Amino acid sequence: MYFASDNSAPAHPKIMDAVVRMNEGYASGYGNDGATTQVRDMIRKVFEAPEAAVYLVATGTAANALALASLIDPWQAIFCHPTAHIEEDECGAPEFYAGGAKLLLIDGPDGKIDPDKFRAKATITGQLGVHNIQRGALSITNVTEVGTVYSLAEMQTLTAIAKEFGIATHLDGARFANAMVALDCTPAEMTWKSGFDAVSFGGTKNGCLGVEAVVFFDPDKAWEFELRRKRGGHLFSKYRFLSAQMEAYLTNDLWIKLAKHANAMGNQLAAGLRNIKGSKFIHPQQANMLFCGWPRSGHALAQAAGAMYYAWPEADHPEKGPHDELLTARLVTSWSTTPQDVERFLELIAG
Repeated sequence: MYFASDNSAPAHPKIMDAVVRMNEGYASGYGNDGATTQVRDMIRKVFEAPEAAVYLVATGTAANALALASLIDPWQAIFCHPTAHIEEDECGAPEFYAGGAKLLLIDGPDGKIDPDKFRAKATITGQLGVHNIQRGALSITNVTEVGTVYSLAEMQTLTAIAKEFGIATHLDGARFANAMVALDCTPAEMTWKSGFDAVSFGGTKNGCLGVEAVVFFDPDKAWEFELRRKRGGHLFSKYRFLSAQMEAYLTNDLWIKLAKHANAMGNQLAAGLRNIKGSKFIHPQQANMLFCGWPRSGHALAQAAGAMYYAWPEADHPEKGPHDELLTARLVTSWSTTPQDVERFLELIAG
């Protein structure tokens, strides 16, 4: 009953097996090996983008920060939602790697940027010339940090506004596969066909040991990214171990199968929570991450039985306060969550 994060799930056995197989013998370093060449071609095929520049890094923070730094100048702004991972959970890495670029926060319900607010902010940004921060990039997170999913139309509306103002576009896809499965679309439809210049294509949260791909649909950004990645300490010498993970991840659509399972477990959990007396959803459940409240008595029973998840806000504790008082939490399902985990958890919180 581990619902703290999909980051906490084990790596899939096929991913681990691929890493072990890659450990046999010698291979050129820094991405100059055959497996890396193959993985680049696989990712281009997945995204229907034969000219795309493709790179691998080990963390989502590196993927986001290096990609955004390559899209903008230090005197420009990155437009994002207040709950975006680049704002809340990356310790200033995007600003640091971009040489001091500023994050401009655009609010909107359920973790999604409001188009009218984005247009208004884009309109006034840089209006005083040299005295102002300039327009730079728009970064959208899908799945959002509150578990909701931007539709294709919602993303296309935002990227169209960005293009109107000459703003580059980036998709933070740490949970890319979960969003794509929820939307029942293709990777191309979710990215360059929806107006994105670059994407951070996540693997770590969906069964990999630790690998993320950065894809630039405009290869003109390739050389700058390579320099920034090296200068930032994210060019692995034994790059083949990143490639091994991504190759196994993409082979026979493993990445899609894992995301479908994680989302299905999220749907099962949400359906059961709706039947708990007094439960309340804070945001719509659309993928594998849920924000929901239920009576403290149920929290106490679940945590006493070993269930792991985050109270949300984290300052709350199930052992404090009346048992019938509502306590909200974040629950995340993963590729390794089982129906039995979900059912046992639901039984406990129902009292």
